[in-house]
Amino acid sequence: MSDAERTLTLPTRWSQAASSWRDALGTLAVVARRDRFALVGIIIYVAFFAIALLSPVLAPYNPQELNYLPGGDVAANLPPSLSHPMGTTNLGRDIFSQLLYGSRAALMVGFVAALGVVILGTLVGLVAGYYGGWVDTVLMRLADVAFGVPFLPMAIVLVAFLGPNIWNVVLVMTLLLWRDTGRIIRAQVLSLRERSYIEAARVLGASHTRTMFVHIAPNVLPLSFLYGSLAIGWAILTEASISFLGFGDPNVISWGFMLQDAYNSQALARQAFHWFVPPGVCIMLAVMAGFFISRGYEELLFPRLRRR
Repeated sequence: MSDAERTLTLPTRWSQAASSWRDALGTLAVVARRDRFALVGIIIYVAFFAIALLSPVLAPYNPQELNYLPGGDVAANLPPSLSHPMGTTNLGRDIFSQLLYGSRAALMVGFVAALGVVILGTLVGLVAGYYGGWVDTVLMRLADVAFGVPFLPMAIVLVAFLGPNIWNVVLVMTLLLWRDTGRIIRAQVLSLRERSYIEAARVLGASHTRTMFVHIAPNVLPLSFLYGSLAIGWAILTEASISFLGFGDPNVISWGFMLQDAYNSQALARQAFHWFVPPGVCIMLAVMAGFFISRGYEELLFPRLRRR
């Protein structure tokens, strides 16, 4: 009997197909249309992406280059002016140019780390929930260990051990933040693997890999996006914290690096608000945008949370 004939003989309740990957990816448009906060979050990220891509064009100066006055002196600690819209640092570097280039490091760390968290957490959740048994026990005990580790102190220790490199920061955050995604995806898979269409896939001879990634994974992807959007904010905030504490990459201009530079130069004591307020506001907006998007996903996945 062919696969088509066997499909026709299956009960009607088994003919219900799972969501496709295209449907799962399309949930972002649904979230943006239904929730204004999510739309604002997407607009913020689009704006930061545009700034990051156009920073070489928009930035009037090299962010790491020293600037000099006409007399030859270093243009240090200048207030905002037409030539330097946000003033200069104590070393004569243009703050506005640093702010524009800092968006590159923030978005790269945030989105790459979030992608790693989503991929690793989803894979762990799929495998643990689908296979169960000792596989589930081992993976969930690893998640328990990850939950027991204090996040920021461990991230600082690992980055200090691996070296002050921006990719090490991404690696550390991926290894420490997958735990939430893995547990939630595993709980959802435990329910989905008992559904009728999964039983139908097994009857038709689908392999375990095909069952997991074709029939189950698209149905848990919106949950992965929910925790991925949260991970973006956490990653950007963590990178800023690590850089502010002096463990970031010294060769990369980031918003956390700007805050550390301002703190070491006693910008607050000199009331140089034009130096440390803009990067702080950018970090706040980037983190808020991630939480706004996650709020939209949460209301889509759990309609009872939606205000009537």
